[in-house]
Amino acid sequence: MLQTYVEVVAEPTFRENGAMSRSKNSRSQGDGFRAKLDKKPDEVAAMFDGVAKRYDLVNDLLSLGQTKRWRKAVTKLIDPKPGMQILDMAAGPGASSEPLAKAGAKVTSADFSHGMLDAGRKQRPYLNFQWADALALPFEDNSFDLYTISFGLRNTQNTEKALAEALRVVRPGGRLVIVEFSAPTWRPFRTIYTNYLMGALPWIAKRTSSNPDAYIYLAESIKAWPNQAGLAAIIEKAGWSKAVIKNLTGGVVAVHISVKP
Repeated sequence: MLQTYVEVVAEPTFRENGAMSRSKNSRSQGDGFRAKLDKKPDEVAAMFDGVAKRYDLVNDLLSLGQTKRWRKAVTKLIDPKPGMQILDMAAGPGASSEPLAKAGAKVTSADFSHGMLDAGRKQRPYLNFQWADALALPFEDNSFDLYTISFGLRNTQNTEKALAEALRVVRPGGRLVIVEFSAPTWRPFRTIYTNYLMGALPWIAKRTSSNPDAYIYLAESIKAWPNQAGLAAIIEKAGWSKAVIKNLTGGVVAVHISVKP
């Protein structure tokens, strides 16, 4: 059952001067190219181009049906209003943007992957898709009431720069809403989740995805990502207000909400 509650957990898990740790460049054994954890932009974009067509379906399978519940919870937290200017970064095919636009908000669905944008334009032609680099956004200062990014911040090459760009394009008093995989707060469940992430997830991906190596990368990137308190510290260091943290499904996903001073 979906759980939504506020909880800041443990101490920040920082490595490499506050950023998440990244493994050395690697190739999967016998399975061809696997996206690398140093997050070279062209390689990450190509990886997402390769999974774009079945992205929503595979995500629903791998999350055991939780993605729709998470999306509903996040939409409720954002509370979109008619006329609200929202930048949905790393929007993919637009599943995260759709409920915001249906509520009347003016949503820009941005992504770095042309494959994702092409898939989105075919699946949801009524949305406003636009190519954008999270590290160098093509928007004026103070353009949006809210910046949101779901499961995409950890794929940027520079987390701090992405947060600084988000700060630049959001108006004073506007909000930041980050949705990311995080650390389950109950230790026994955290062990089960980690075993699923590194074992069952790649196994399922190999049988459902056109590019299973991409999901092996995603599993490793989730494991390497800071926990709730660690990400909150990075957000605040970038100039945003103290982050409010809301855990979903016991901390499998965490929503960080901040305001631009």
